[in-house]
Amino acid sequence: MSVRDLADYPWDAVAPFRERAEQHPQGLVDLSIGSPVDPTPELIRRALAEATDAHAYPQTVGTPALREAIVDWYARRRGVPDLRVDNVLPTIGSKELVALLPTLLGLGEGDIVVHPRVAYPTYDVGARVAGATPLPADDPAEWPEGAKLIWINTPGNPDGRTWGVDELAAAVSRAREIGAVLASDECYAELGWDGPWATEPVPSILDPRVTGGSRSNLLSVYSLSKQSNLAGYRAAFLAGCARIVGELLTARKHLGLMPPAPVQHAMAVALRDDEHVRAQKELYRARRDALRPALEAAGFRIDGSEAGLYLWATEGRDAWESMDRLAGLGILAGPGPFYGAHSGEHVRLSLTAPSARVDEAARRLLGESL
Repeated sequence: MSVRDLADYPWDAVAPFRERAEQHPQGLVDLSIGSPVDPTPELIRRALAEATDAHAYPQTVGTPALREAIVDWYARRRGVPDLRVDNVLPTIGSKELVALLPTLLGLGEGDIVVHPRVAYPTYDVGARVAGATPLPADDPAEWPEGAKLIWINTPGNPDGRTWGVDELAAAVSRAREIGAVLASDECYAELGWDGPWATEPVPSILDPRVTGGSRSNLLSVYSLSKQSNLAGYRAAFLAGCARIVGELLTARKHLGLMPPAPVQHAMAVALRDDEHVRAQKELYRARRDALRPALEAAGFRIDGSEAGLYLWATEGRDAWESMDRLAGLGILAGPGPFYGAHSGEHVRLSLTAPSARVDEAARRLLGESL
């Protein structure tokens, strides 16, 4: 497959629902795309400004300060105390890494890339661009011999599916049985809400309770887009198996895949400050607490959504019918079919809208339910 074979970007199919929602007398409430709307924290913007004398090429491997900040962050926030700087690597956002990983690992025709059944579509796209075969499968027992790369997403986009320590350990065991690289996309790990994640940190694939003392063939992928409102900075990183990190570093040097130097400096500052992350989580919590009961009162069931940035909702009917109903209320959601063939009755509602607009959506849903 080549890039010429890729389908049109699927969000174009949402345009008619957006047009209908925009006709609402009180305006559109856009809950369709998870792009942050809250300000980038001042300390991070200051850090970016401080580093704008960026006359030299940046380091693909990352500055020493950034690499050390990533290592320290995994120890402090993710329960991974034993990383070294050769276990980490910055990326230009996480989407490019997800899309390019099969190619950078040398996968191609005949190779299988496993990804979640309900999933962010870039796992599938990345496999196809490399010429590999994407396979949706959640249960490690279903992961086939011959799989070369396995993606898990915890907490999941769009459904909030979150893997506990025992589940992660079982996934690691199965991946090792079949000799696959296991990559865990963990970009929403700071946003735990329900069940154990209300009080416990979401575990990483690199947690020593999971790895059995070996990071071989394991990768954790993380982004600062959500926890620090840095989507526009393209600020992310990976960590894990030093051998794979080294191979990826070599390839990325040749390809010029290096985050800009000012962004690297801002990332290091962001990773060392936990207070702005706590404050952002409370904003998302308040929006979630307003939207979820309103959706339920209006007849939606919320599935999963125990962590992450979205509510995964269904009325038990075709997702496009729910899209139309919501558009009639001036609310734009994301259609479940965008996230795989197994989500034809769900819609995804993002918490990344201004709080006043989320409250407005809740009022409309509650008003219709009376």
